[in-house]
Amino acid sequence: MNHQALSSFIWSVADLLRGDYKQSEYGRVILPFTVLRRLDCVLEATKPAVLAEFDAKSKAGLNPEPFLLRKSGTSFYNSSPLDLVKLLGDQDHIRQNLYAYVQAFSPAARDIFERFDFYTQVERLAKANLLYLVVEKFANIDLHPEAVDNASMGAVFEELIRKFAEISNETAGEHFTPREVIRLMVDLLFIEDDDVLSPGNAVVRTIYDPTAGTGGMLSVAGEYLLEHNPQARLTMYGQELNDESYAICKADMLIKGQPVENIVVGNTLSDDGHAHTKFDYMLSNPPFGVEWKKVEKVVRQEHEQKGFDGRFGPGLPRVSDGSMLFLMHLLSKMRPAKDGGSRFGIVLNGSPLFTGGAGSGESEIRRYVLENDLVEAIVGLPSDMFYNTGIATYVWILSNKKPVDRKGFVQLIDASSFWQKMRKSLGSKRKEMSEAHIATITRLFGDFTEAELVTVFDAAGKAVGDPLLATGTDDLPAAPEGGKLKRVPISRIFKNQDFGYTTITVERPLRDEQGQVVLGLKGKQKGKPQADSALRDTENVPLSEDIRAYFEREVLPHAPDAWIDEEKSKVGYEIPFNRHFYVFEPPRSLHVIDEELKTVTASIMKMLEELAE
Repeated sequence: MNHQALSSFIWSVADLLRGDYKQSEYGRVILPFTVLRRLDCVLEATKPAVLAEFDAKSKAGLNPEPFLLRKSGTSFYNSSPLDLVKLLGDQDHIRQNLYAYVQAFSPAARDIFERFDFYTQVERLAKANLLYLVVEKFANIDLHPEAVDNASMGAVFEELIRKFAEISNETAGEHFTPREVIRLMVDLLFIEDDDVLSPGNAVVRTIYDPTAGTGGMLSVAGEYLLEHNPQARLTMYGQELNDESYAICKADMLIKGQPVENIVVGNTLSDDGHAHTKFDYMLSNPPFGVEWKKVEKVVRQEHEQKGFDGRFGPGLPRVSDGSMLFLMHLLSKMRPAKDGGSRFGIVLNGSPLFTGGAGSGESEIRRYVLENDLVEAIVGLPSDMFYNTGIATYVWILSNKKPVDRKGFVQLIDASSFWQKMRKSLGSKRKEMSEAHIATITRLFGDFTEAELVTVFDAAGKAVGDPLLATGTDDLPAAPEGGKLKRVPISRIFKNQDFGYTTITVERPLRDEQGQVVLGLKGKQKGKPQADSALRDTENVPLSEDIRAYFEREVLPHAPDAWIDEEKSKVGYEIPFNRHFYVFEPPRSLHVIDEELKTVTASIMKMLEELAE
């Protein structure tokens, strides 16, 4: 039975729940019971040995846990003689026996059910006289490892998570990133690492997600690597704040044979669950535009006391949006370049690209990543890609092991037109990326090339065929007679300093009622013109320009008495993404508009005459 058919069979339990549960609540029953049945089946073969060992070690007064783990052959065990099939033998006491059975799991596995709030669901099912029926349904599903291996079981579980997220899409975006967005990020993450992707190369790598949600990013990364190199091993780490999402993620890791102690619960910003640990790869989709007031005291304390020895050395963003805190958190987790370096991808909204002037926390964070040559690329995604927001989003790829040709440069890719309409909208998600779209973006990144989308228009102004991707002048098609080519940039490459500027403060003299310049009377200002705060202005001078030359060219011709207050000059960085991809289209001539109006007017007059007849 393939994983789609198996997950559909498991989902048929929903038929039992209909009426007593809302559709958006089905997952609260189905997910923990699926985990329970899988653990049940995995432990079945070693159950007799585990029970014998439990009795022996308990009688000897020893802590049985390490011995039971060894006997079970997995990272978990259950010391109860019960299982789901045996629970069916005592219908009158099924609730109490189910509690006893779950309590007998090892702490890591038991924690999953506690985070699922499993006991609340058991009480609810018992009250609705559904508990026996649900247990019976799951006891009859064969999830033994011989029938369903770890990879297939992982796929089944992800299918269920996705279905659960789709039908409860009002909150899905909080813990569920669209599959194709993850796939794009994973492709971009691995494409430059031939040693990892080469079949037969038994490499071991680590990957981390500080906002793990239900574990989708970690799972897709693992699948991708196995697909390209079955000998590679990817050890997964994560942290998640939401209890239910954490339980799902931890259960998924348990099912796949990953060490579950690597998935921790808690707020990543205030309580780093993987302190002092470095990783090879990282992925994250932190919440957009969510304030960090709850953890402000702890974060500010770390910034002020530890500086660059902590996670938030470069600066702090405004309290209304904490997404850049996650960016800095990931920077702190990068393995040093001398030890092999790291690469990570993070999804951010448009705000971190340009919010905050020179000297602000956001600008200082951008300054840090650009001056340290850490940004490889930023990819603009289509709008309406996520379940809970329709805003524009961007994937940042950062690395401290840039290839030689990328050093000193940043690649911007505008993929906002790379989408197809979904057959059915899911919350705010109306668009999706196809495999071809992902392949094109990945190729542009991998080739580190500039490119344009070229549309051919005939003499009548109609588009001829689909737009073509051109990476050089040789790729450009010929325009038909009387027609034209419309060229829109898709990929552009910039030097790091192209995004930097110096904000200079331009002062004008204060004048008295007679129009005379007011001079200072004492101290350092004695004899110097005093500045008029009402006339004060600022100018942003690109880092590539000489400030004095700019001032003489742009300011002095309009204000000959102006001067620069050098002490107030600040360096800032911003990435005006959309401006770099804007293509000016001149408006139609007045003659053309006039002719169109005449045609439309004549058509309306003709229709009116026909009505009057």
